[in-house]
Amino acid sequence: MEVSSKILRRSIHIFLQNYHYFTSTAAFLAFPFSASILLSQALIPHPSSLLPQIYNRMRTLFDAAGFPSSSRLFSILNLKVSQTITSSIFTLPFTLTFLLIAKASIIHALNHHKPTLPPSFNSIISLYKPLLHTYVYNCFLILSANATAFCLMFLAFSFIEGLGYSTPSFLLLFMSAAGAVLFSVILANALVICNMALALSGMEGHGGYLAILKACVLIRGKMSMALFLALPVNVALAAVEALFQFRVVRVYHVAGMAGPCVALEGIFIAYLYSIFIILDTIVSCMFYKSFKTGSWIDQEDKHLLRIEFPDEDNYAYMGNKDFGELP
Repeated sequence: MEVSSKILRRSIHIFLQNYHYFTSTAAFLAFPFSASILLSQALIPHPSSLLPQIYNRMRTLFDAAGFPSSSRLFSILNLKVSQTITSSIFTLPFTLTFLLIAKASIIHALNHHKPTLPPSFNSIISLYKPLLHTYVYNCFLILSANATAFCLMFLAFSFIEGLGYSTPSFLLLFMSAAGAVLFSVILANALVICNMALALSGMEGHGGYLAILKACVLIRGKMSMALFLALPVNVALAAVEALFQFRVVRVYHVAGMAGPCVALEGIFIAYLYSIFIILDTIVSCMFYKSFKTGSWIDQEDKHLLRIEFPDEDNYAYMGNKDFGELP
């Protein structure tokens, strides 16, 4: 945890060192995505949204798979998954454009100790392409992680039903809680790998499934550290979303309209959300750089898998090389 604290302190130091750049250019680029995320959280409960349709489809799928429909935990899980799918559909155009461009500008600043204002358009586009390529594969990874979690839960409940005994209520509650924990663990690990893959593809200028594969190799044995680094920023993002719900959405529903003060407060909260997105990107990049410098490589793990991204040929080379020689 000491190394994780050093990475967090280093990330905050870099943010403050280039404060004007990150709070102006990068935050401006990430602002439309932040606003879309917050607005999607407000529009999701609306009856005309996609949420009721997706929720009903997911509930039908859960019932067909044999999950206990009476379980409160599975109802909550179904609701959260439906909300995530609805929000992802709503924010997808902003994610593929503004978010990835903002990440590209941040990585460009981290690769150049004296970032220019405004950054070069060609340099941003050169980083945007591998980020977009990697993000597409990240979506498939997230879908695979969700499918794996649901498949494991389905097998567990099918095994219990196959025994031919009536399932006690306490066992049903225990299995539901264990399934929710399993789902959270698998999804958290997949999200950490996706963040590392995006940082890696931006730093090295190569994207795609090889970036995900190399990210898995890099964080092997360091997943607890990666989760610890991701926890503070994700808690802060959740707190900002809750603040938007309390200060903007609640006031709008009570008053029936949003005045200028409420609108300005919503803009400020969206800007704050953008700042934490920038911090999250910086932390991921600093975590990747810690591997490159080899500051805490264990001696027994010095022979690891090497994955190269050739400049001209579209193939990957794998072999036993020293970890410090990772490209």
